[in-house]
This record gives sequence, C-alpha cells and structure tokens, in this order.
Amino acid sequence: MIALLEARRAGLYKASNWTRNIIAGLVVGVVALPLSMAFAIASGARPEQGLYTAIIAGLLVTLFGGSRLQIAGPTGAFIAVLAGITSQYGIEGLQIATLLAGAMLLAMGLFRMGGVIRFIPAPVIIGFTAGIGIIIFTGQWADFLGIPHPPVGQFHQKIWHVLQRVHLTHWPTLAIGVLSLVLLYVTPRIHVLKRVPGPLIVLVLATLIQSGLKFDGVATIGSAFGGIPQGLPAFGLPDLSFDKVTLLVAPAFTIAMLGAIESLLSAVVADRMTSTRHDANQELIGQGIANMVVPFFGGFAATGAIARTATNIRNGGNSPVAGVFHVLTLVGVLIALAPLAYNIPLSCLSAILFVVAWNMSEVHRIRMMLARAPVADRVILLVTLLLTVFVDLVVAVNVGVILAILHFMRRMAQTVRMQTIREEDGYRVSRVEGPLFFAAVGMIEHASRTLPKPVRVWVLDLSRVPFVDETALQALDDVIDELRERQCRLVLAEANEIVLQKLRLHGTLRTLGDGGYLSKLSSLDPKIKAAQIREVKGGPAW
Repeated sequence: MIALLEARRAGLYKASNWTRNIIAGLVVGVVALPLSMAFAIASGARPEQGLYTAIIAGLLVTLFGGSRLQIAGPTGAFIAVLAGITSQYGIEGLQIATLLAGAMLLAMGLFRMGGVIRFIPAPVIIGFTAGIGIIIFTGQWADFLGIPHPPVGQFHQKIWHVLQRVHLTHWPTLAIGVLSLVLLYVTPRIHVLKRVPGPLIVLVLATLIQSGLKFDGVATIGSAFGGIPQGLPAFGLPDLSFDKVTLLVAPAFTIAMLGAIESLLSAVVADRMTSTRHDANQELIGQGIANMVVPFFGGFAATGAIARTATNIRNGGNSPVAGVFHVLTLVGVLIALAPLAYNIPLSCLSAILFVVAWNMSEVHRIRMMLARAPVADRVILLVTLLLTVFVDLVVAVNVGVILAILHFMRRMAQTVRMQTIREEDGYRVSRVEGPLFFAAVGMIEHASRTLPKPVRVWVLDLSRVPFVDETALQALDDVIDELRERQCRLVLAEANEIVLQKLRLHGTLRTLGDGGYLSKLSSLDPKIKAAQIREVKGGPAW
C-alpha cells in the first residue's frame, strides 16, 4: 500500500504530529544539503544536480513509496557506479540510464519482486558496500590534497596517480580539509553542538574561512562549476534515440539492482527502528517513478538513503510529512541561498565523503564476520569486496551471489540422508531424508551401484522427502534401468502429494509398473515381498 495512504489510515496526519515531522524534515533537509552536492560531484555531475535529485526523487518516493519514513536522494552507494557511467557516456548518458533503471524498478515492483531482493546474502551486501566505501575514499584524495587533474580509472590507478603527484599538494586546501575532518569527528561529541548536523557545521565554517581569507588556488564550487544556479530546475528532454537506449541497458540494470537493494535495506532499517512494516513492492514502484521522472529535471539516479532515513526517525519523523518538509527545505535553500555556495571548498566536501565512506564500510561488522562467521561466508565477503574494488560492482555481486548459492546447495546436499531401516529375505528398505534435488542425486546413484547381489527388491521410503526436482526424477529412471539389468526391482513408498504428483507427471510410476509404488510401507507383507522377488526372478513385466 502507498505509504501516504497508510499513514492517513494510521491517523498520523493529526495536528499533534505535525510539529515533530516538520522539525524532522528541516533537520534532514539540512543534512541532505551538503551530502547531495558532495555525492553529485563525486558521481561526475554538477552540485546543483544533486540538489535537483534530492528534491524531485525525495518528493516522489515520499508520495508513492512503500515506507512512510523513507528519505530518498543521491547516495554514496551509487558513486562508484555513476562515476563510471558518467566518465564513459557523459551526464546525458547517466540520465538516460537512470530513466531506464526507473522503468526496471517500476516493473520489478509491479511484478511483485520486492521479496526476491531479500535473498541476497549478508556477506555479499557487506562486501560490496565496504568495497564502495573504499572506492569513495580513494577517489576523494585529489580534491582533499588540492592535486590538479583528478585521477580516473581503477582503484590502483587512482592511488598511483595521487602518489605520483603528492608533492603538488596545495597546503591551504589540505588545511581546510583537515579542519573539516576534525570538526566532523569532534562536533558530535560536544553536547551543545550534538543536535546540529556535523556536515552543516563543516560546510558553513569552511565556506566562511574561504570567503574571508580568499586563499589562492583553493578549488571551490564556484571555481570548479561556476556556482549553483538560483531557482528550480527546468524541464529538459534527454536524447532517447534507439542507439543510446540499447547502449545503456546494461548500466541501467546495474543502477536498478543497486537501487533496489539500497532502498529496501533502508526501509528495513526504518522498520527495525520503529517497529513498522514497509511494502517492498510499493517501495520499488515509488523508486521507479522517481528515477523515471528525475532525469527530465536535470537529476540522476536516486535511492533510499539509510543515514537520512535514520536521521528522520531520530528527530521524531513518523509520517510522509517529514519527507515533504525535507524537500521544501532544499527548495528554500536553492531559491534563497544558492549564491552563497560559490565559496564552498571542494576539500570540505571530500572530508564529508571520507566520513561517509568510513560509515559505509562498517569495519566493525567486517571484523566480527571475519572473526566469527563460517569460513565460506568469510570467503564470499572477501571475494565480493575485492571484486568490487578491483573489477566491477556487477561482477562482484554476481560472483558473490553465485558462490553463496553453490555453498547453499552443497550444504543442502549434505543434509540429505539415506539409511537402511530393514533388510531381509532378498529385499532392503531404505529411508531417504531431505529434498531430492540435483545436488543430492549422487547419493541414490551410489547406493544403487553398491546394493548387495542378494537384494532383489529395493524399497525407497520417501515419507521424509519434501520435494523432488527433474534431475532427481531422471536419476530415478536411470536407477530403475540399471537395477532391471541386475534382476533387481525398485519400489517407491509413502511419497507426499507433491512428490507423488511429480512422479506421476514425469512417468516414473508408469516405468515402475504394477506394485512399483506403495502408499503404505505396512502393505509390504511377506506374501507381497515373496511375490515381488519371484517376479524379478521370472522376469518382471516392467
């Protein structure tokens, strides 16, 4: 259900709720201001495009999303992906990819695929999130040090670029950056300043320093981008030619998958903090609508922002009213205060992104997982992290999920057991416990090959088999043929309705012939056993 309507049904639009939500919206808007500009610059866009994204996408996700607490906008998780798309296809290519990603997210929500995203294992999520944090951290050193010609390329190339040019460090730029880092660390620990967002304090103070002292060579939003235009964004139509659209389908899919993961994770965090429940499919619909609309107003990819959503909740937000006022705060800043952004130093934004990267990396969770998790989970985490940093996010997620699936299949196969429960008078009864699927068929094939020669009737008790797949059914057919050549008969017994239906549809019951299936093991009395054994000796009518 749309969160806007759900909040109304819950009575959250009463006058007593408005004050707390307005305050929460104002605080989140203030937090979103520096982050939106920093994320935009790091993604290869202009700073005002980050604000446009936070305004348009933030409003649409609030109105059409599935979580009444979600705050959307540009996020740090997107930086690595978006920067690569921008460098290869330009900002217009990024906007086209965003539009296509929005359509994919909308389709995922309409086809009710919100629950599928939850199947991505925690080691994969922690691994690629930490990898993105490392990429963000690496990419900000040039601006932090004031080194000209920002680096491009892979992780190691950026590090090498900075190391080669470290002697070109611009000391006033570095001093502003270091001061910003110190303030970001100290201000949350000062009781008087605890309620004021650290990024805002850094932004204001660094801007005042540069405005007053006017250091030569300090890169600012004004010197790098010509400032921020005053006023709301204008409508514009990107070039949606067939060639460009087909070229950007793969990058769009990357944006869609990462956006779905990030937004639903954010919604889950909000649910845990407030004991609410979001609608995952509606959230994807809201994210899809937002990403389809925002490119027409100069924005780029957006998703649910975990830090801003948590800030909303901590400051009393409990309805979409907070999300709306977060947007109105940014609109007010864009209309009234845009000229003041001219002297914002890029090194202070880099300091903010350093903190974002550290928080994203969740070093404490990585340490805990590496110390306590099973070996396979540790391997999956490290492989995903390293592939994210050195290769590509999509490759990392795909490989991580595939490794997790293979590990799961291996563990599932290990849970399947077969034990002999009776053996006498030329027959054996074996009980299978667990699902009969492609990873477990080797057990049946091995058991059939190692049957003692005196055994003429092999009964498989399937009462504890919850399901069977096509590979296992084919394996049973092969076992029937192999045993037939050895004058031994296979009998199946006590399958549940699901398994029995599969056996019937596949034709296994027909292949077994009369007496090849027993609904109750108790019907295997001595006379029937003797008859089955004689039938085998005389040549059964298979």
